[in-house]
Amino acid sequence: MADTTRGPGTIVIVSPNWLGDAVMALPAIADVRRAFPSARLVIAARRVVADLFRLVPGVDEIVTLQWKGGFWDRGTFVADVEALRLLRADLAILLPNSFATAWLVTRARIRERWGYARDMRSMLLTRARPRPTGSLHQGAYYQHLTRDLGVASGPLEPGLTISDDTRAAARNLLRKAGWDDLRPLVVFAPGAAYGTAKRWMPEYVARVVTDLVRDRQATCVLVGSAGDTPTTQEVIAMVDAQAASHVIDLSGQTTLEMLAGVLGIANGCVANDSGAMHMAAAIGTPLVAIFGPTREYETAPLTRSGGRAEVLINPVSCRPCMLRECPIDHRCMTGIPPERVYQAVTGLISSVGEK
Repeated sequence: MADTTRGPGTIVIVSPNWLGDAVMALPAIADVRRAFPSARLVIAARRVVADLFRLVPGVDEIVTLQWKGGFWDRGTFVADVEALRLLRADLAILLPNSFATAWLVTRARIRERWGYARDMRSMLLTRARPRPTGSLHQGAYYQHLTRDLGVASGPLEPGLTISDDTRAAARNLLRKAGWDDLRPLVVFAPGAAYGTAKRWMPEYVARVVTDLVRDRQATCVLVGSAGDTPTTQEVIAMVDAQAASHVIDLSGQTTLEMLAGVLGIANGCVANDSGAMHMAAAIGTPLVAIFGPTREYETAPLTRSGGRAEVLINPVSCRPCMLRECPIDHRCMTGIPPERVYQAVTGLISSVGEK
């Protein structure tokens, strides 16, 4: 077990680089917070995920990293080294497996450097732990590391805290976009950064959106990054004309904090295996998660206490293939019909009133 009587003064935890992975790392980060209650806890994260940690209890400071691991990009590397060096940290815990991450904290002169013995970086770590064998949920993978380092594991449950101001800002944004405050809100995240193979068919999304607007008097909100905008526009183009006035496209228009606010007031969410899916689960939004080529037993949404999530798959023989693009007929996704998703999301929504 970790010695909490003479623990480090400042701990830096280097975050995973993908949003979904960062959310799945939250239980391990909470374990470190509990083990070292007197330490200053700093999260070092790339810009795309750094703002997530503004919603995480117990984080004292966030350092936004610019360097992406390219050894030719000396300017951002030097800037990140200096930012970490100024922290005067006693300990760095590396959740990414990369050599580059270990090199960064070594050059920042952080005395204790803990992480998995991966990517030929063991010589740079003061405590290099072997990775676990077999298949683990990604959240359990991060907890295995911290537990192996002497930190007791708590629940495999992420938690994000949304302020009243953020919820109010999200309501205001949606009102300006046409929401009347009375219709139930259902959020859809139809994109996925990994590749098109992870995306449920846009025409299927449009059918569920149309049915929710028509039969449940819902307002449906499409979310995602700017890169997801072509997908959300494709969905909107296929929504029934009478339902289109109750569909709001926020893709590329929300910060992570605002996305959390929208999810926090939503009655339900439908998402592919994506960062938005993991955020919804961590917030406690009733969630339908659609998995195609990826391993749901390794990246299924981790729900916070009291949260509800239903994972849908089509158990064809070729999944999980982990391919970015399907080389055949995308049967893992086409075999999940709109009716199944509609039944799942309406089953999870317990109230159509204001949340």
